Amino acid sequence: MKIKLILILLLLGSYTAKVSAQTPYVWKTATTGGYNYKYVTNDPTQARFYTLKNGLTVILSPTNKQPRIQAYIAVKAGSKTDPADHTGLAHYLEHMMFKGTDKFGSLNWAKEKPLLDKIDDLYEQYNSTTDEAKRKEIYKEIDKTSGEAAKFGIANEYDKMMAAMGGQGSNAFTSFEQTVYTEDIPGSAVDKFLTMQAERFRAPVLRIFHTELEAVYEEKNRGLDNDGRKAQEAMFEALFPNNNYGKQTTIGTIEHLKNPSLKAIRKYYYDYYVPNNMGIILSGDFNPDVMIKKVAAHFNYMVPKAVPAYTFAPEAPITSPVKRDVYGPTPENLTIAFRFPGASTKDARMLSLIGSILTNGKAGLFDLDLTKKQKLLGASASPYVLKDYSVLMLRGTPVKGQSLDEVKALMLAEIDKLKKGEFAADLIPSIVNNLKKSTIQQNENYGNRAGNLMSDFTSGVDWRVDLASINELAKVDIAQVTAFANKYLTANNYVIVYKHQGEDKKILKVEKPPITPVEVNAGEQSAYVKKINAMPDNPIQPLFLDYAKDIQRAKAGKVDVLSVQNKDNSIFRMYYRFDMGSWNNKLLPVAAAYLQFLGTDKMSAEDISKAFYKLASTYSISASPENTNINIGGLQENFGATVTLLENLLANCQPDEKALASYKVRFKKVRENQKLNKGSIMQGLVNYAQYGINNPFNNVLTDEEIDNVKAQDLVDILHSLVNYKHTILYYGPQTALQAGATLAKLHKTPATFLPYPAAKKFTRVKPGENQVLFANYDMVQAEINWIRNEETYDVAKTPAAELLNNYFGSGISSIIFQNIRESKALAYSTYAYYSQAAKKGEKDSFVAYVGTQADKMNEAIKAMNELLNSMPESEKGLLAARDNVRKSIETERVTQDDILFNYLDAKLRGLDYDLRKNTFTAINKLGLADVKAFHDAELKDKPYTYCIVASEKRVSDEDLKKYGVLSKPDLKTIFGY
Repeated sequence: MKIKLILILLLLGSYTAKVSAQTPYVWKTATTGGYNYKYVTNDPTQARFYTLKNGLTVILSPTNKQPRIQAYIAVKAGSKTDPADHTGLAHYLEHMMFKGTDKFGSLNWAKEKPLLDKIDDLYEQYNSTTDEAKRKEIYKEIDKTSGEAAKFGIANEYDKMMAAMGGQGSNAFTSFEQTVYTEDIPGSAVDKFLTMQAERFRAPVLRIFHTELEAVYEEKNRGLDNDGRKAQEAMFEALFPNNNYGKQTTIGTIEHLKNPSLKAIRKYYYDYYVPNNMGIILSGDFNPDVMIKKVAAHFNYMVPKAVPAYTFAPEAPITSPVKRDVYGPTPENLTIAFRFPGASTKDARMLSLIGSILTNGKAGLFDLDLTKKQKLLGASASPYVLKDYSVLMLRGTPVKGQSLDEVKALMLAEIDKLKKGEFAADLIPSIVNNLKKSTIQQNENYGNRAGNLMSDFTSGVDWRVDLASINELAKVDIAQVTAFANKYLTANNYVIVYKHQGEDKKILKVEKPPITPVEVNAGEQSAYVKKINAMPDNPIQPLFLDYAKDIQRAKAGKVDVLSVQNKDNSIFRMYYRFDMGSWNNKLLPVAAAYLQFLGTDKMSAEDISKAFYKLASTYSISASPENTNINIGGLQENFGATVTLLENLLANCQPDEKALASYKVRFKKVRENQKLNKGSIMQGLVNYAQYGINNPFNNVLTDEEIDNVKAQDLVDILHSLVNYKHTILYYGPQTALQAGATLAKLHKTPATFLPYPAAKKFTRVKPGENQVLFANYDMVQAEINWIRNEETYDVAKTPAAELLNNYFGSGISSIIFQNIRESKALAYSTYAYYSQAAKKGEKDSFVAYVGTQADKMNEAIKAMNELLNSMPESEKGLLAARDNVRKSIETERVTQDDILFNYLDAKLRGLDYDLRKNTFTAINKLGLADVKAFHDAELKDKPYTYCIVASEKRVSDEDLKKYGVLSKPDLKTIFGY
């Protein structure tokens, strides 16, 4: 073992000495095809920065790894620039930008426009009226006129168009100083995409408004049920009394939500949606010389204008801690926040280093002193960087019996260490090396490239400075860190938010207005969209996996090695995969989690974490019900050192009863906290519905079993793990033979593998009648899942199941979304999907979901049940869904280690080929009749189990019993402890 340890230390030292010579990053200019652009030398994204004559910024980052393009259309305006008397307005506008223009989204603009104008005027009357009786009368007229106008509108025509061209992830988001519209499209659809976007931003029409407004109400109510959001809003309010970061929220106040002004929304659009305040950011498979001409041709019509300047009084220094208290049903936690300068400053870049010194997942002060030593249940430090100011957020979760003031003392003690420079001298070089690795990984993906470029654009960060920041941080020493920390992190200049577990007595909700369902005209199509559909696509041929060719095979001793070679960079990822998990041994996941707190006979747990981080490597071990995976990753030059470090830890980890005692307290506290989490409660109900009272979710250790666990028991499991049969999955620069030869020397296995322990079996149940499983939770909303177990997996069903999901239940253009949200305004989030079993011989399942206000639960359930029993038919909608499935397959490229997991998934289903072939071959032969037949056979008039999480104060047993036999399992039954 001494020889191994010396080898590790030597390799660690050599890696630290390899901090590469710093790469120069310089702005340059160039001209091609008549267009001038800027670029940064040595930019791995090869980004070009264009400014069109009208001031529109266009940023292009080409990469041909996938035949797709990530597109962002970004506006440098968000909730920070909302009018003070109309907060939430930027977010409203974001929602309305999906409703179309006078050319699309309308069946008859001439007839629709007068009605929309009338609705505009009615809302102005509504806003200026305080008498509640008069307001109700005006709203009745708004509701009536909206219904008349909707007869001439086409809901979600934009989304259907994007789906038909093979778009994915059609969405948008609004934050403090950005509103961003996002699309992921096939490279072949760029002409259609640009035509559609140019029209979309030309003159948006605010149609189908009052139902969309109700969706925003639902979003607000979801926020009121989100304790994390409430704590963050309290933090910003205290940090920024002068800046709109703290004075108003993105969704807005309830009062302003109740009194929207379409005219104010339209003014916001004309003020901020101008080319000199916008950017189009594209990354993916294209020629930038061709792309810039296309973008310019479509967007040159936009006219620049002066953008209203945002001004604010600078924040006064915080001289004593500012305290806020937040209440809610989730577990207690604490947030401490310090204020820093904004995104474009050197101090903001320094802040990112401070965040990594405190928390980096392995070797930060919080990681080693608070998490690794189990002084807190969880602890993190993270920068929140904005244009005007930045924030360092410290977050801590107490262990059982610990007060929030004790959490505060522990975190601030680590800040004192930071200020004194009491951290390892090699931590900063290690952070820099990990940042370099992270940059390589980020730039592999076209979506990440576009996201980073977009973020810098909206926050005003110079891309050259961003690229050079790693070089800049590499020059920082401990003295500079301590000087910076002492400047900004004083004993009293922070905001502290206590998140208490308890009833929020201040909580309000947005009341449900009476809404008459509106027409969505799902089967209609505007002439403009027909024209876009008729535009030619450049055909893209699908690429399916050939497992025999795409996967290399070798041996590492007796262990099979499955490999895909990384020919792009020096990154490797490797997995030891065992076909056993918690169903074989309930102690496996406990042992896996315990390992992070263990050292060996030569290294402490802290030493091991620091050693992995110094190598810019990661490791983890996890046990799911049927599999256990040991994962490592990093740079190939440190492959041998990383494997050696892992093998040494697995073989020589030492039992530590003190660490186990702390871990047991931690383990029980995590389990207590799960019972306070509505998502975990719902997960338990869904498992109950699928498997019965004894199910995978509650197949856990009892408190007594936890108390009886010995450290040696867990260490024995870890020591013996590699004695069980397993497969090695490797993705990296080496071939399978090279990796196998290296591993044969480092990965020691027995002459004969041990047999797996017998696995516990769980069988999906199929109830013959409707059932209701209800769990009480203090919340404004009600969340409902419809659960049904189907027949045994049949590969022949896959094409029809995928088409049903796309047409009926998934996405903004689906039948369920259009009906429940767009037409009836009954939910912010709703979906349904038919899920095929992951393993041959197991049963498929169906899940539908609605999250709605509790007082709309009955209406929402009725609406979903109507759709489950009678599927609306739209030939045009079906064609769009079919095109989306086909084009998504054509442009999907399964690469890197995903090839290995695709193969293993196929193998579990008894297949030796890429399943996507079946769908692609069959999809164009499937019509509306096939989807309806599948729907009727699998969903119509079937018994379901309703899993409902809601407040028993807002939902009655009488209502619940309408839907089936009511059961209210207690939390011990749901969780198993």
